[in-house]
Amino acid sequence: MKSWIIPSPKGIDSLTLAERPDPTPGPRQVLVRVRATSLNYRDLITVEGSSARAAPKPDLVPLSDGAGEVVAVGSGVTRIKAGDRVAGCFMQKWVGGAIDEVAQASAMGGAIDGMLTELAVLEEDGVVRLPDHLSFEEGATLPCAGVTAWHALVEIGEIKAGDTVLVLGSGGVSIFALQFARMFGARVIATSGSKAKAERAKKMGAQAVIDYRAMPDWDQEVMQLTGGRGVDITVEVGGAGTLPRSFMATRIAGRIAVIGLLTGAGAQVDPMPILRRNLRVQGLYVGNRQMFEAMNRAIEADGLKPVIDKVFPFAEAKDAYRHMKSQNHFGKIVISHG
Repeated sequence: MKSWIIPSPKGIDSLTLAERPDPTPGPRQVLVRVRATSLNYRDLITVEGSSARAAPKPDLVPLSDGAGEVVAVGSGVTRIKAGDRVAGCFMQKWVGGAIDEVAQASAMGGAIDGMLTELAVLEEDGVVRLPDHLSFEEGATLPCAGVTAWHALVEIGEIKAGDTVLVLGSGGVSIFALQFARMFGARVIATSGSKAKAERAKKMGAQAVIDYRAMPDWDQEVMQLTGGRGVDITVEVGGAGTLPRSFMATRIAGRIAVIGLLTGAGAQVDPMPILRRNLRVQGLYVGNRQMFEAMNRAIEADGLKPVIDKVFPFAEAKDAYRHMKSQNHFGKIVISHG
């Protein structure tokens, strides 16, 4: 089989297409023919060797997110059968409950090999069935960005109809959060530095989109749009560069789900607004299989379709990474394995 690997994290050009033996599933494992994968910002900083991430193991197969069909099962497998259309869970050993060290050590495309390969052996407990109405390309967008947005809004945000949600930018997590918030009957305020992306977000149901380039003090605009109250839930993907404004844009006793560090790592943040405004600020690292399954039930009931920006062929995986680095995407970047 063919697999993309990272011999050493020295940039996108270090990605190498290698020939590897076809794997076989062991006990309680399944063999998946991968049909599509998708990229997250984490994948970019992994291949670039960013200091924000631990160095990957040698010859790591990248990408946590992938979908395909089960072609064989190992002994003892009962919940999955050959022919099932599945997506892999971001963490292969996190079924439910709180995250722990064992779960973290099973994160695909980082701690262990990921999905940018023709065949992948996954844990029986580390896969979920895809909603019937989704293609493999659409299903491949779910494991990280989809589950992260669901975790932020449902588990942390305890979202309900009539809430106001703030999403930052138009990457995969933010667009899923926009879709889920609208599905729950919530109002959405978004930020964007692109007029074209802002118009797309409005067509998807965002009530207002703030141009953060023209209005650097975007938290003040959020307060005006909410009558001085602030939003109920903020899906915070920027990190230290945006957190101070997210604090001030969120209502007293509101909730902030801290997900990303798109603005970089290592800066100091003043905790005083958290205390003064009684904010609930919680970090999250994707989510467990039970969250994934709950999200899929909601997606199936609603008929929701993930937003795909562009699909690249398997042989052009490097171009998919370059598109991610350009920051020109709206929604998810997908690789089709054929």
